[in-house]
Parts: sequence; structure tokens; C-alpha cells
Amino acid sequence: MSIFPRAMAGPRNGHSASKRNPVVLVHGYQDTAAVFQPLEDFLGQAGFQVHPVTLRPSNGTVPLDALAHQLAEQLARLFPPEARFDLVGFSMGGVVGRYYLQRLGGVERVDRFVTLGSPHQGTWWAFGSRRPGVLQMRPGSPFLADLERDLHLLERVNFTSLWTPFDLMIVPAHSSVLPVGQEERLLLPYHKALVTSRRSLQRIAQVLSQPVRAGRPRSS
Repeated sequence: MSIFPRAMAGPRNGHSASKRNPVVLVHGYQDTAAVFQPLEDFLGQAGFQVHPVTLRPSNGTVPLDALAHQLAEQLARLFPPEARFDLVGFSMGGVVGRYYLQRLGGVERVDRFVTLGSPHQGTWWAFGSRRPGVLQMRPGSPFLADLERDLHLLERVNFTSLWTPFDLMIVPAHSSVLPVGQEERLLLPYHKALVTSRRSLQRIAQVLSQPVRAGRPRSS
């Protein structure tokens, strides 16, 4: 399924770039913001203002909700309360982003939310560890079940899930799909290609260039 044109979207002149939201990038398990260097460079060249953040520790020794609170604290330092921004989460970072949106008021501030190979419905790899944050990524975990209860909140943002069927980290790969928003399957050879492949980078930029859906609730 393809939901975007193939050509790179969005002019690069300063006038258009000034209308774009800043973009916050949230990394995944055992990663740092460095994983986003190709995406950061690509979006920067396309005229986006990009803010990769690092959450510590990212090895599952703390719960994902604690990382989401850490994300909220960093966002409070980055932006004034009235500022709007877009959020991109890779792998575990997409689930952390969901918690921020659904539990910490992020739906009032985020216009576009993009997840890249995120275990929204869990991954079988999470059965290989008993660290708190990893336990939360098991299929059917209480943490994921709790987020499912008010999944409709994601309808208040432009939500898109990009994923690859060849993902060996998110098993089964379609666990990256949720029954809200839009999703696109990219035929990429491995998990990390979602943040390195030019095809994926183009898709991400196109999503971030799309108009915010008409009628989207906004805070006063």
C-alpha cells in the first residue's frame, strides 16, 4: 500500500520552511540520538528544524513510562508551552511517544506523529529479557493493553506508522500497525533501514509535510 507520491514533497525555500513545525526525534532500545544522523541531515536539508533527543538509560532497565516523563521534561525545555511540534519515534521510541501523547498531554501539542517499526502490539524478542522496559514491550503486556484502552486519542493527531515486513526486531512485523491513523509497508531489508534508507527518509519527510487534518482539536 502506498499513501504518498514518489517525489520528495515540500519546497526548500525559507518561506515554506518557516511554516513547518519543528520535529522531535525519539530513538529506540539501546540507541541514542546518534541513530538519527541520516534522518537529521535529510530533514535539515529539506528545511526542517530537527531536535533529536537522547533518553537514558535506553536498555530497558527503567520503564517506558519513565522514559516518556523524561521526554516530556526535555520537550518542556525545548519549546514554550504554546509551541506546536511533530514527533517521530523509531522502534521503542514510538511507544514512548505514544505514552507521551496518550498519558502526558502530548495530543494537545503534537500535530504529526510518525512511528518507524515500533512494537505497538509488542515483539516476541521482548521475551528474552526481564528488564522492566522490555517486559512492557511483550505482546499482551499490561502496559500495552492499558495504552490500547484509549487508542482513540491518536485520532487527534496526524498519526502514521511506517514499517517493513522484513523486520527481525519487531516480530511479528505487523505489530507495528495500529487500527488508527495511516500505515505504509516499506519493503526494506532490516529494522534500522527505517532510519537510514533514502526511501524511508523521503517518506518521513513527505508525512511531515502533509497538512494537518481539518477539524483536528487544538488546545486553547
